[in-house]
Amino acid sequence: MGKNILITGGAGFIGSHVVRLFVNKYPDYRIVNLDALTYAGNLENLKDIDQKPNYFFEKINILDAEALDAVFTKHAITDVIHLAAESHVDRSIVSPLDFVYTNVIGTVNLLNVARHQWKDDYSKHLFYHVSTDEVYGALGKEGLFTETTPYHPNSPYSASKASSDHFVRAYAETYHMQTVISNCSNNYGPYHFPEKLIPLFINNIITKKALPVYGDGLYTRDWLFVKDHALAIDLVFHKGKADETYNIGGFNEWTNIDLIKLLCKLMDEKLGRALGESEQLITYVKDRPGHDRRYAIDATKINKELGWYPTVTFEQGLAETIDWFLANQEWLNNITSGNYANYYESMYANR
Repeated sequence: MGKNILITGGAGFIGSHVVRLFVNKYPDYRIVNLDALTYAGNLENLKDIDQKPNYFFEKINILDAEALDAVFTKHAITDVIHLAAESHVDRSIVSPLDFVYTNVIGTVNLLNVARHQWKDDYSKHLFYHVSTDEVYGALGKEGLFTETTPYHPNSPYSASKASSDHFVRAYAETYHMQTVISNCSNNYGPYHFPEKLIPLFINNIITKKALPVYGDGLYTRDWLFVKDHALAIDLVFHKGKADETYNIGGFNEWTNIDLIKLLCKLMDEKLGRALGESEQLITYVKDRPGHDRRYAIDATKINKELGWYPTVTFEQGLAETIDWFLANQEWLNNITSGNYANYYESMYANR
C-alpha cells in the first residue's frame, strides 16, 4: 500500500539522497520534501527527479507549526523521516541558539503535529528521527559506540541533537507514538555543502587554497558514504522495529591527517598535478573548542537484524565523490559564492 512520506531537510546533503532513493524506488509512494532552503538546502540537488509525479516540494521551516500542520493535512502524511537540522559543529559554537531552535524546537513541533494528526491510530504511522554519533561524546583509543552507549554530548550541536533524540523517545513512551532513531557516523559523497572536511578540502585543492587542519590532525572519525546511509535509512524505515535505535557506521576509521593525505594524492592524480603538490597546502590551525578526539560506530545491530552493510570501500566512495565534484564545478561555484566567502573567512582567517 502506498505511503505519503514527509522527508524533512530533503534539499540538504543526506536528505536529497534519501529523497532521490525513495522517489525512484517507490513510485507508489507520495514523497513530500519539506525544506526551509537555508544556506545548505539546494533544490539543484534534486533537479534530476523534480518532475517525477510522486515528488512534491514544500518550502517551510519546521519552526512554523501551523504550516507543518497544513502540509500534513494537504498531503495526508502517513509517515515522517526527519533529517532537517543545523549540523555543523563550528557554526554551533558561534551561534548555539540557532541549533536549539531548529534541532530541538523544530523536532518537537513535528512531533506535536504528527501526534495530533495521527491520534486515531498511531500503529499505522512511523516517526523516523535521523541523528548523529556525536550525541555519545568522545571515545578513547579503544571501543565503539553501541546503541546503549550513554549520551555525553560535548558541543552545542551534539547537545541539541541529544535533546531531540530524548524528545522522540519521550513521545514514544508518553503518547505511544511509533518512533525509530538512527545515529550515523560522518557522511561524505556528492552534493555535500563545502563546510565539512571532505568537500571543503576538495574545493580548496581545486582552487589551491590552504587546507586548514585542526590541532595535530589526529582526530579520528568513522566515514560513511552517503548513498550507503540512504540505503540504511530505507531498511530502517521499512524493516526496523518501532521504538528501537540503530547505529549506522562505515566500519571505516581514519585520522583527519591520513584522510587528507589520501585525498591530496587522489586529487593530484585526477587533476594531473605533481604527486605531493596538494599536500603542500596543508596548514595546521588553532583547534576548535570542545573537539572530540574519536568517534567510531558499532553497526553490528543493523548488520545482523536488517542485513545492511557498506557497499563501497572508502577509497571507492572517495574517488566517486571527487569525480562528482570535478564534474559539477558549476554547482560548487554557485554555492561557494556570496555569503559562503564571508563564512569561510570568519571560520579560518584568524586561526
